[in-house]
Order: sequence, then structure tokens, then C-alpha cells
Amino acid sequence: MKVLAIDTSNFTLGVALVDGNQVIGEYTTNLKKNHSVRVMPAIETLLKDCDTAPKELTKIVVAKGPGSYTGVRIGVTIAKTLAWTLQIPLSGVSSLEALAANGRHFNGLISPLFDARRGQIYTGLYEMDNNLLKTVMEDCNILSSEWAKRLKGLDRPILFVGQDADIHREAITDSLGESAVFAPIQSFNSRPSELAFLGLNKTEEDIHKFVPNYIRMAEAEAKWLEQQGK
Repeated sequence: MKVLAIDTSNFTLGVALVDGNQVIGEYTTNLKKNHSVRVMPAIETLLKDCDTAPKELTKIVVAKGPGSYTGVRIGVTIAKTLAWTLQIPLSGVSSLEALAANGRHFNGLISPLFDARRGQIYTGLYEMDNNLLKTVMEDCNILSSEWAKRLKGLDRPILFVGQDADIHREAITDSLGESAVFAPIQSFNSRPSELAFLGLNKTEEDIHKFVPNYIRMAEAEAKWLEQQGK
């Protein structure tokens, strides 16, 4: 079963090809460049280098958000187009869940996070159980200080992972103290191969109804609804 995973939901661009329990190829960049003009060439290069034709793919997995509104849309649109064109299943995986997988060897809880500006973060709470990633608290959009207060009562070590973690380090440690552990630089970015394996057993999406999970509305949309009195 050859699965192509695509993640453009944040600053990092990642694509991976896995076959059964083997990672065949993986491509990741952490550059300030437009995902829209780079992701298809990245996919084409990956498949070519792995001697894999698109028709050999059996499933597409995509990071469905939260994250950058534009980035999430790009990845989801490309994934839907490929799945529809190739007539193969499509599964979406939380971008936070994919990032949380970087903490699989941590003996405690895992809180992946992306900065959402104005003191807010996108985050959730996960835990590895027999090498399976389980959701402890659902993904949300929340002030980092409020999130830290919510986690304080759990009385367990918590790994914060993500390249935006340092932005919120002070707010987190003010509440959690030594219970807060910050992942090393090597774990800052999601791995598309982890995304692929997470998506293997996810429910198949209805390609025509599948939409990104932004968690919160884009600021422009929120302002428009406010102006409409909704």
C-alpha cells in the first residue's frame, strides 16, 4: 500500500511516500517560500526518485489544519485533486496530531502548538500509549496562558513541541514551572512520514465535502460576519 502524505499547513513543507511499514522517501523544507508553486514539483521529484508512478499510489493523506489558512487550503486542494484524479481514498489528519508524533518517546503528555497571534495558540493534548498516539484533549484555539492553567491540574510532565513554542515559553512556565518540558530543535517541525502512518487507518473522507479544519475563522471572515450582524 503506497501512501503519499502532504503537509503545507504551516511554514514547513513536507511530502512523504510510505509503502506498508517502510518509509520510501521523505522531503521537508523549512523555508519562507510560496507553497503553492513548490508542492507539486516536490511531489513529482519524490515520486520520480522513488521510481513510483502516480497510478501506483493507493491513498493520499493530508494535514487538514489548523495552521496557516492559505497553507492548509493549498495542501487540502492538491490532496483532493490527486485523490479524485487517481480515484483513490483520501484521509485528513490534524496538523497538531502529526506534530505531536515527534514526542513519541516522551514519558508524559504532549502539547503540540502553533502560534495563532495575540497570545493565542492552536494546540491539543496527546499521549503515546503502546506506540499509538491518543487524543487526551481536543485541538483548540486558546490563549497560551489559559492553556497552561488548564494543564496545571493534571500534575504530569508535559512536552511542548513546535517551532513557535519559545514565543509562549514564559506564559507556559509561569503556570507549569518544571512540569513544562520544551522539545529540542530537531523536533520542532512535523515529519510527513509520521503524517502518512497516522493517516493509514483514518476514516476515508468524502472528497467533495472534505474541507480544512481551521478551528477558528479567518479574521476577514469574522469581520464580515460581524458587519452582517451574524
